[in-house]
Amino acid sequence: MKTVAIVDYGMGNLRSVTQAVMHAAEHVGVQAVWARTPQEVMDADRVVLPGQGGMRDCMRELHESGMLPAVLHAAAHKPLMGVCVGMQMLLEHSEELDTMCLGLLPGNVVKFDLGGQLQTDGSRFKVPQMGWNQVWRNNHGQAPHPVWGEVPDGSYFYFVHSYYAKPSDARHSVGETDFGSRFSSAIARDNIFATQFHPEKSARQGLALYRNFLRWNP
Repeated sequence: MKTVAIVDYGMGNLRSVTQAVMHAAEHVGVQAVWARTPQEVMDADRVVLPGQGGMRDCMRELHESGMLPAVLHAAAHKPLMGVCVGMQMLLEHSEELDTMCLGLLPGNVVKFDLGGQLQTDGSRFKVPQMGWNQVWRNNHGQAPHPVWGEVPDGSYFYFVHSYYAKPSDARHSVGETDFGSRFSSAIARDNIFATQFHPEKSARQGLALYRNFLRWNP
């Protein structure tokens, strides 16, 4: 049976992510593995990289856990899905405590700067963005990214974040969300797909996205 590894490097909402991926995997004939060792990541056919908390803490734990080589191998050889900080880690640099990231996609992670801006109801934007917001696909004149599948354009997903990805190449942005201005809420290149939002907290559409990732053959 094909397997998907959810990387446990000591950071992230592991239990919720693992339960959601396990639920999605049941419907597509894939076994989900809560991967606590690098070998379990190496042995899996595809990988989910979650992340939650501070960027510097996440990068330190990824190094110290010994998971970094296995994650880099996955990024080069098999489908990899990043979630929340697991998405931000894929870029080159984060403004959060001036942290170097994995450099798998060109671009940076920047903080929301919404001082003085008002929402449509007249209230101020609050950072972090916390709650449900819409995601609009970026097609770049082509078909939508296959991981979107049957998920309707403009679907709502759950966000909790103060920083967001700013890819250098606009073609790597495959989903956008409005929060003061448009920002990239989903990025992709080759065998990598990643979301700023939490599919595991996003009900039916979030589970659909995990199922689509498990079926995806880049």
